[in-house]
Amino acid sequence: MSKVAVIGAGYVGLTTAACLADLGNDVVVVDINREKIAQLKSHHVPFYEPGLNELVERNARAGRLRFTTAYEDAVPGAEYAIIAVSTPEGEGGEADLSFVEAAATSIANCMDGPLVVVNKSTVPPLTGDMVSSVLRKPNRGHSAAVVSNPEFLREGSAIQDFMHPDRVVIGSHDREAAEKVARLYGPLDAKILITPNIYTAEMVKYASNAFLAARISFINEIARISERVGADAKLVAEGMGMDKRIGPSFLDAGIGYGGSCFPKDVKALAALAERFDYHPELLQAVMDINRDQRMVVIDKLRECLEELPGRVIGLLGLAFKPNTDDLREAPSLVIASRLLAEGAEVRTWDPVADASGVLQGVTSSATVLDAVRGADAAVIVTEWPELAGLATEEVRAAMARPLIVDGRNLLDPDAARAAGFAYEGVGRPGSPFATLPETAEPELKL
Repeated sequence: MSKVAVIGAGYVGLTTAACLADLGNDVVVVDINREKIAQLKSHHVPFYEPGLNELVERNARAGRLRFTTAYEDAVPGAEYAIIAVSTPEGEGGEADLSFVEAAATSIANCMDGPLVVVNKSTVPPLTGDMVSSVLRKPNRGHSAAVVSNPEFLREGSAIQDFMHPDRVVIGSHDREAAEKVARLYGPLDAKILITPNIYTAEMVKYASNAFLAARISFINEIARISERVGADAKLVAEGMGMDKRIGPSFLDAGIGYGGSCFPKDVKALAALAERFDYHPELLQAVMDINRDQRMVVIDKLRECLEELPGRVIGLLGLAFKPNTDDLREAPSLVIASRLLAEGAEVRTWDPVADASGVLQGVTSSATVLDAVRGADAAVIVTEWPELAGLATEEVRAAMARPLIVDGRNLLDPDAARAAGFAYEGVGRPGSPFATLPETAEPELKL
């Protein structure tokens, strides 16, 4: 058993803390948000993540997981202090490291012996040097080694990702400290990569997220071309994915990526490159394509309905992906706002996400049927499993116009059309955009 202090009770911090406690460690979570800590002490997780509430409650009742607002209750006597605080987008797209710096300062003021400080927050290269500098300032004779151990947790499957990781990446200028962090993951029998310096480990996280975002933007560009030539982008992606050099993951055409990681991290990596006098052309293209992809839904609605003012649109799904209530950078917010600006009436449905605090002027619906009743179009924004059976007689009868715009290619086009719906996917055959350009008669050469 190791004593671990986890700084930050957000998505990454709480998942990490609960999983480490479940592996038998003594874990104390620190967060300055008193309301959040009060909820956690009552065994209530303040956000939605499948299985996390039960994991927190089980380990809290067993005494392996505790919560506090005071660093003094967590850091003294700890072997590890894991920083898992927010790194929001700052000026110019750079990562805002103020919360990381504040956490390091508080750790430095409370540590009473040798300590391994682990950066688990998503931070750009050179952040480890900043944390090391902060930890040295009090100069009370206690040594602190800084280690980068980036997280690779997907919202909706975070516990599975922690307990069965593809890899664990650890980097430090202090090899002994890196190996000590590796021992925390010993029970998982995971593949562990220890890099010879901290910068490489920090870069792995940014490079991984940027690459996955690039795959999404790439297949969305292929979808745009596919629509115009009559190809099926879904089958194009399937054919590509059969190549073992490519693989099928993150090749789903749709309305682009969102969430707390990809948008922020691609911007931060681009900003880091600019800081070192390098213009990241590919990263810029990835962001531009993703921004424009939101408008695919709007374009299809305009094309099919001819005009948007006064039209009733059922927006199905608000969270940026299924199995989470996270609305950060969610495509739904951009689409809803644009529809409202163009004079449409917007009704929304999501099984867990609540957009009332960020979206004004929409009508929230308790059921899918309520959202589409009397609607001129139903738009699938989040691929919730509940929407896989959308194309039913009941839904068709409830709608003013039986039009489905499938922003995630969740439905089978032929089945939806056979059920009496006009169906529009992304990069699927039958789109009004699938028109070949006119070509001139070939010149006769004598």
